[in-house]
Amino acid sequence: MGSDMTEAEAANELMRLAKQIALHNRLYHAEDSPEISDADYDALVRRNTALEAAFPHLVRADSPSRAVGHAIEASPLAKVTHEVRMMSLDNAFADEDVEEFVARVRRYLNLPSDCDIAFTAEDKIDGLSCSLRYEQGRLVRAATRGDGQIGEDVTANVATIADIPQELAGEVPSVFEVRGEVYMSKADFADLNLRQEAGGGKIFANPRNAAAGSLRQKDASITAERRLRFLAHGWGAASAVPGETQFALMQRLAAWGVPISPLLVLCRDAAAMLQHYRSIEAARAELPYDIDGVVYKVDRLDWQERLGFVAKAPRWALAHKFPAERAETTVEAIDIQVGRTGKLTPVGRLHPVTVGGVVVQNVTLHNRDEIARLGLRPGDRVVIQRAGDVIPQVVENLTRDAARAAYVYPDHCPECGSEAVAEEGEVDVRCTGGLICPAQRTERLKHFVSRAALDIEGLGEKTIDEFFALGWLESPADIFRLKARRSAILEREGWKDKSVDNLLGAIEAKRTPDAARLLFGLGIRHVGAVTARDLLKRLVTLPALREAVTSGDAEALTSIDGIGPAVVEALHDFFHEPHNVAVWDDLLSEVSPPPYVVETKDSAVAGKTVVFTGALETMSRDEAKAQAERLGARAAGTVSAKTDLVVAGPGAGSKLKKAQDLGIEVIDEAAWAEIVKSAG
Repeated sequence: MGSDMTEAEAANELMRLAKQIALHNRLYHAEDSPEISDADYDALVRRNTALEAAFPHLVRADSPSRAVGHAIEASPLAKVTHEVRMMSLDNAFADEDVEEFVARVRRYLNLPSDCDIAFTAEDKIDGLSCSLRYEQGRLVRAATRGDGQIGEDVTANVATIADIPQELAGEVPSVFEVRGEVYMSKADFADLNLRQEAGGGKIFANPRNAAAGSLRQKDASITAERRLRFLAHGWGAASAVPGETQFALMQRLAAWGVPISPLLVLCRDAAAMLQHYRSIEAARAELPYDIDGVVYKVDRLDWQERLGFVAKAPRWALAHKFPAERAETTVEAIDIQVGRTGKLTPVGRLHPVTVGGVVVQNVTLHNRDEIARLGLRPGDRVVIQRAGDVIPQVVENLTRDAARAAYVYPDHCPECGSEAVAEEGEVDVRCTGGLICPAQRTERLKHFVSRAALDIEGLGEKTIDEFFALGWLESPADIFRLKARRSAILEREGWKDKSVDNLLGAIEAKRTPDAARLLFGLGIRHVGAVTARDLLKRLVTLPALREAVTSGDAEALTSIDGIGPAVVEALHDFFHEPHNVAVWDDLLSEVSPPPYVVETKDSAVAGKTVVFTGALETMSRDEAKAQAERLGARAAGTVSAKTDLVVAGPGAGSKLKKAQDLGIEVIDEAAWAEIVKSAG
């Protein structure tokens, strides 16, 4: 993914995804009126997750990966704070994802290959999450998930659901929260819509919407008129947990009178998990309720505790979703778009087709090799899928053998007419026009002001295109000279005193920008946001960076962590071009970035580089690295003069010797545990 997308493009897409997912979360969780299918929502989330994995430094404060459900805003129901947060689940879409999940659990727990890991597997009900709090065995409160921390009080409504016991049978802990899904069966859903239609009421789109709308009524008598059901899948706050495994606890819930899935089984390995997934998938249409996948959970509760959580989901659980829908359509044309770096990206224009409830008209074709692989031409009949990407993909060309001439990939830029070539070893075709190409010029300006670069609010794509067409913006420095054009801007349609002053104020606020952001914003090839920070951590100022490049001392640059020959060559090429030097000098005459300062967290190892070596006995290497990162340290794989601390276990070899030779502090695993403990 990283090779197909620039960091600016990724940042912009992450912004769009955050807004889209927040909207659909609100429609789904707060208003019970979703506009897209679950498969399409999953595709949005999966695309966001993939982008964040490829560009971890671009993860937003409002990232959907950090949110669960949706905040409760205007609601007639009282708010409830969950004692234990109601988490979401990470998703899998392929068998390989499940096998990797099992392997990841094994690695994290540092378990030998012959050690069995049992998992529970059960159908994933497509309903509304609900938490039932029992005290002394009696139901005292029921709440929806909400945003995971705060939900809505639906105690009175839940009292009308026959599946949910008001009192648990047998001996139970003094406090125990049962968690599960409130749902409506397919038959009851069909009956409800018939009654709604006859009475002129709201027609629900699906059983999940009907269940959510019925449970979240202010008037519990309305809930009572609609037959809701409940299946438990776990628990939250508990004064005691009477069992050592997930499966045993679920059986205990059943013994207390709480309904659980009849399809819950215990699996000993990934093969058994996938076999159960297949059996549930085959029976899906015949089940009395809607499901959208299978949930796997590590069975041993002590292992669940060790695995813990990441962001909004537990490491010990996974939702294996069923495949998304596909559809057939026709490719009507193949257009070429030119990006900031001159890359020519083909886009397929489709005859509009509905896939999973969403009309699709465009599909990215990535590069000329992808077109060749599919044998794609205008007029071809294709299969479109939206399972793993926000932008749909072509998965099959149904008419590749039809007698039509092959598509000829352009060898000249459609924007400026310059020659378009692929460098040796690369599949991407790029325009050679550079800054004479209007597409590259404007895209570079858009990149410069993007969120991950200078983040100048108010200077969006339309404004840059408008000002560029007027000749007001030729280079980044021109942005800081726009204040001289205030009167001219006011004469443009849509601009008022306030909007102009806001824009100029936002620009002036960036006169002392972060040096790394400024360097990234220049769009030098191979110099992404992380690389820019790595360079300035060592070199501190932009003039020092230029001096290091132009002095020809490549070794001084490649000795910096994360900086390789490709980056050095790209920097050299940039400063070798007189026009780029002119742009650089012009820009630095308008702005004054201060020396770069690295911020670190407050802990004994914050800002330090830690290397783990040898056999770790109480944790896996991944678990140890995760601890180091939580403490603000950098976990490296090799020992060097830049290493601050080495944690050595039994069998430590060359890394330990090198650390001793370099005089680097070495501690054992117990001492590391004390550092972790002291940091809280």
